[in-house]
Amino acid sequence: MINDILKDAEEKMKKSVEVTKGEFASMRAGRATPALVEKIQVEYYGTPTPLNQLASISAPEPRLLVIQPWDKNVIPEIEKAIQKSDLGINPANDGSVVRLNIPQLTEERRAELVKVIKKKAEEGRVAIRNIRREAIDELKTAQKDGEISEDDLKRAQDSVQKITDKYVKQIDEILETKEKEIMQV
Repeated sequence: MINDILKDAEEKMKKSVEVTKGEFASMRAGRATPALVEKIQVEYYGTPTPLNQLASISAPEPRLLVIQPWDKNVIPEIEKAIQKSDLGINPANDGSVVRLNIPQLTEERRAELVKVIKKKAEEGRVAIRNIRREAIDELKTAQKDGEISEDDLKRAQDSVQKITDKYVKQIDEILETKEKEIMQV
């Protein structure tokens, strides 16, 4: 029973770290990465569709993204969707592909991005702490119901805390890496 609660908590914490990583991947750090645009919703025959389902996205150069739609008729819609997004990049097309030149980030924009990623990292840490609280509540309930002893409860709580510390540390490491990447000129 204790193992099930611990395993469940660890799985959920792992997912929280993955979500945070995903959030960071979609943040612009002055370097072109397909993750910047793949989730942008494009109107495709009246249906909002993620860009990565309509085109191949590549980064042939550090500051250039090339979007090659499988259906050339969707290029104007892709351009509209990119202009509506919060990327602040103007797309250019040559009739067959859409090119995005990723401009150098200003110092001010870098500072803003660092604030945003710190907020996202904190959201990840809060999610992990909520999972810890749920796991400890489950353990306390099990102890009240007489399913586990007080000693088992204490050991299990220590284990939950160790797991929590491990995943909070992972988020901190991801944050540090992303912060360096953003501040790198």
